[in-house]
Amino acid sequence: MLPTVPMISRRMWSARRETANVHVKTRAELLACGWTSRQITASVRTGVVIRARRNRYVLADAPDDVVKAVRVGGLLSCLSLLRALDVFVFGKPDLHVHMLRGASRMRSPKSASKKLPDRRRRKITLHWHALVVEPGAGCVSVLDALIHAVRCQPPRHAVASIDSALNKGLLEVDELAILFGALPKRHQILREFIDGRAQSGPETLVRLMLLTLGCEFALQVEFGGVGFVDLVADGWLVIECDSKAHHSSWEQQMKDYRRDLELAKRGLSVLRLTAEDILYNPDEVLDALRSLLRGPRPVV
Repeated sequence: MLPTVPMISRRMWSARRETANVHVKTRAELLACGWTSRQITASVRTGVVIRARRNRYVLADAPDDVVKAVRVGGLLSCLSLLRALDVFVFGKPDLHVHMLRGASRMRSPKSASKKLPDRRRRKITLHWHALVVEPGAGCVSVLDALIHAVRCQPPRHAVASIDSALNKGLLEVDELAILFGALPKRHQILREFIDGRAQSGPETLVRLMLLTLGCEFALQVEFGGVGFVDLVADGWLVIECDSKAHHSSWEQQMKDYRRDLELAKRGLSVLRLTAEDILYNPDEVLDALRSLLRGPRPVV
């Protein structure tokens, strides 16, 4: 008869927020959670737990990228880890893996490809920089993932990733000094553009466009009877950054139209931008903002 896995094990599988190590455990950690050697063996045989690598056990419902990173012989990091935590990142869905220096029996991406079915379709990006936080068994810390992500993305996208992590509570303001202290001098200028009030990556990108245009703006402005809007530029242009996930239903669109109508009654103009245009047609969005904000202003 298959031994029952202690209920406490799944609760204790989650580690601290600092390590974001929510799926991978060593044998010693499983034993400390109440598992027995017999239960570990039986769980691997039945597929409840994956033995991804020597002394690395992963729950079967863990994200594929976590399993693949462990099988390569490293730790999930950078854009891959942040994407798994729903932090904004921009770029190809490559697998980003941190390799510990001096790690024994390290597998190269090529040798691990037999256990990575989509290896030919995805690039594996390896990171070797020294970590600032002790990692877990399968993932680097959120802080280290952000440090890697700054190096892997264009500056404006890097700012958006840090904003997103701050907004979601995965990064504290006082950790910014550590983050930028671990980056080369050329990245230090980005710190002055960080603002954790932004509730989405596209919102950060529009904010940076407004900075480029030199206009005044405010984030997350509340209007009575309307609620919060993403940005207000020069006191009259309300800018909303809409994503398909939150604005695709007709019910939500009707709600948006009525909000716009109420704002218009107050003498405000509304510009709705799609996340797709902000991300993939930034020049057109910037031109539209420039034309509106530098043209004749409406009389309020």
